[in-house]
Amino acid sequence: VVMAGPWAGESLEQCLEAARAVKAAGAQFFRAGAYKPRTSPYSFQGLEAKGLEILRTVREATGLLIVTEAIDNESIALVEQAADIVQIGARNMQNFSLLKRAGRSSKPILLKRGMSATVEELLMAAEYITSEGNQRIILCERGVRTFADHSRNTLDVSAIPAVQALSHLPIIADPSHAAGRRDQVLPLARAAVGVG
Repeated sequence: VVMAGPWAGESLEQCLEAARAVKAAGAQFFRAGAYKPRTSPYSFQGLEAKGLEILRTVREATGLLIVTEAIDNESIALVEQAADIVQIGARNMQNFSLLKRAGRSSKPILLKRGMSATVEELLMAAEYITSEGNQRIILCERGVRTFADHSRNTLDVSAIPAVQALSHLPIIADPSHAAGRRDQVLPLARAAVGVG
């Protein structure tokens, strides 16, 4: 399964162009952020409700399923109405009230590993969701913070078989987020497939 799209949805035109390109390349899901938690409060935070409307239009126009992030208990109800899969991002992996709320959602949850989280911490975050009743969780290895400066993050491919040995939950990889560099996406995607 391929989930692809821009980091943030910035306009209808941008999202439609990207969605048509990722569909032509074989993607089944369009992933773009309407809500974007950022390190700096002065950085672009997403189009929020307007961004969700854009994602609905993209689904109608292309038939692609939608993955987008909820950042708090206020946004998750709106995201549930627009998305086929609700993403809980790395910065919110240990936002326990949000995880509990996601556990009461009828939608599948894509749970991204935190920037410095251990595999056990990722699995315990998933347990917060399942403890509230939602068993439909997809884990995501998206790279962890290390000393390396040759890429944005370090894709921890060893986490994939570790999770598979410890859990029944499916795990996917986000090679573009890990790398932050176009030339590394394809080799990291191949590495993720190589480890399962």
